[in-house]
Amino acid sequence: MSRRLIPGLVLLCCVALARGAPADVTAPAPSSAPEPAYALIDRPLLKALRSGGYTLYFRHTSTDFSRLDGSMKDYRDCSNQRMLSSQGRDEARAIGRAIAALRIPVGEVLASPYCRTTETATLMFGRATGANEIREEAGNNYSALKRLLAKPVTAAGTNRMIVGHGTPFRAIAGPPHLGEGEAAVLKPLGDQYVVVARITNGDWAKLVDVELEMAAPR
Repeated sequence: MSRRLIPGLVLLCCVALARGAPADVTAPAPSSAPEPAYALIDRPLLKALRSGGYTLYFRHTSTDFSRLDGSMKDYRDCSNQRMLSSQGRDEARAIGRAIAALRIPVGEVLASPYCRTTETATLMFGRATGANEIREEAGNNYSALKRLLAKPVTAAGTNRMIVGHGTPFRAIAGPPHLGEGEAAVLKPLGDQYVVVARITNGDWAKLVDVELEMAAPR
């Protein structure tokens, strides 16, 4: 190709962009994996949680899929909802004991009004306040949940605990999907949030081991 043709090609490209020709730029897909610049594990994670200011968004613990929600009359109709299994109840109690043993300060405890989420929160923390914004109606864009996750923790030195569902969180934060009992640790920034860690059921025991190592005499 002649070098003299290159300026003309550049001019044509500029004209195309000025006329609104689509740029071949693909926005990155949202992901609820920890943000690399903010990611925390082990001792730094434990230290951060003890300082407070984080939101832990839990998916309810393990459930019995032999019953679904299609026949439920309202949120109080537990007999017609998918409920926690005996394993799920044990998981919730174990997570609550680990959080207490790790001396992680717990502030407000919010739960989706479904029976399985309320029970999970109560078994973990001994209390739960129902919050409809955690589980909005089908087809909603979860705008209220987005605002809740970005809202700074109001009680200084504590963490906000939310027990909800996997689908709403994935819809606004992206994959990977939360497993039953898994928590995403979020740093609220007022108008947005960042994911700093994800904690599975088994990870709590590992954090307890980290705590024991930190407390061991040197």
